[in-house]
Amino acid sequence: QVQLAESGGGSVQAGGSLRLSCVASGRTFSSASMGWFRRAPGKAREFVAATTWSGLRTNYADSVKGRFTISRDNTKNMGLLQMNSLKPEDTAVYYCVVDRLGHLLSTWYSYDYWGQGTQVTVSS
Repeated sequence: QVQLAESGGGSVQAGGSLRLSCVASGRTFSSASMGWFRRAPGKAREFVAATTWSGLRTNYADSVKGRFTISRDNTKNMGLLQMNSLKPEDTAVYYCVVDRLGHLLSTWYSYDYWGQGTQVTVSS
């Protein structure tokens, strides 16, 4: 089993920045990809970004391209999501996810492990 613990959420004004962290513990997979989804109130889960084990390949949702950056530090079993130029529509609970097969898909069912989520609130 893999346990994922997110941190770094909070409240910020539009235009501000936040950095989310995700620490993985338990079993690790050398080729696993790590990513982020989000869910806003009353809406479906939405893919945000994902990166391969090496961090050399990434995939972003169009809604966050150019504003969010995903990265990882495998020495710390940690994934990061730097969020800049935040907008009110970015308000959601953000979930860290892991795909043990290393894909960068945008479909929620492709991911094997999910964290508990961290709340991000952006006010206008």
